[in-house]
Amino acid sequence: MKLRLVALPILAALAGPSPLVGQEPAQTPAPPADGTVLDYGEDRHERMTVPVSIGGRGPYAFIVDTGAERTAIAEELARDLRLGLGRRARLHSMTEVSHIQTVVIPTLEVGGRKLLGINAPAFERRNIGAEGILGVDSLQTQRVSFDFSRRQMTVTNSRKREETWPEDTIVVTAKNRLGHLVLVDAAVDGQKVWVILDTGAQTTVANSVLRRKLERRGRLSQTWPIELQSVTGGRMAAEQTMVKRIRLGGVDINNMPVAFADVHPFRQLGLTKRPAVLLGMDALRLFERVSVDFPNRRVRLLAPATSERTGTLLARSERAGRGG
Repeated sequence: MKLRLVALPILAALAGPSPLVGQEPAQTPAPPADGTVLDYGEDRHERMTVPVSIGGRGPYAFIVDTGAERTAIAEELARDLRLGLGRRARLHSMTEVSHIQTVVIPTLEVGGRKLLGINAPAFERRNIGAEGILGVDSLQTQRVSFDFSRRQMTVTNSRKREETWPEDTIVVTAKNRLGHLVLVDAAVDGQKVWVILDTGAQTTVANSVLRRKLERRGRLSQTWPIELQSVTGGRMAAEQTMVKRIRLGGVDINNMPVAFADVHPFRQLGLTKRPAVLLGMDALRLFERVSVDFPNRRVRLLAPATSERTGTLLARSERAGRGG
């Protein structure tokens, strides 16, 4: 079976450096009351990118990554902008734990919102796949909505009342785990799992705990080898299979490819002893709209009438409730 490379340029978790002496910690002024709407692009791995300005220069394409704890930048761009060095930091990427040099981004602007004094890890542009990564450190007080049909991302203060969604919207309550939203009302082929939404991942990845449970139940289909690549350039062998059903609240994703590998985010989030899944862009873009409300720990999912991917379908579960 041919080995396939699946790029996963994700910053899973960063034990962030202490602020530099005399430097204030990063601050995030509140966005406009009515929210900020951004047209997004895509990188070569079909992940969302938005225009970002640094120190009044740009715009530069940054990947929107709900699986990244920190905003990061390409080494080449940091050199071009002559950004000063921060402290080295311990980094948990998809494939390894390493020590990474950070740089200080004095001001970063996205959609009219400014982030001040960011200590950002720097990676090679070829491993990121873009000029940088916009992590959850810039989104933790916000509600972020992705409209895949209109190719737009909206960032709104979570205290603002959310617009009315269609009645068939699925609303899922999540838990907060180290700044990440984890969906616990979820299952893979009947096995209960914890799910982390990861817009920075090209593919969906599950841990070996889930694999063993599916094997014991006779629900693991044939697998084939692939290779995962992290934002640091590290690579890891994985086994991919086709699962019949992923249930998220009241919606099902049928016939979905999932890779099995004990990547470092599972360890960092304390998910090595329970079945867990990092749900990547290959699954999320099947929906028409997805909303992630970080402070209120709520996720909304709106399925289109039909899925664009041949063989992979979204279906409303019989146990689904009504959204709004």
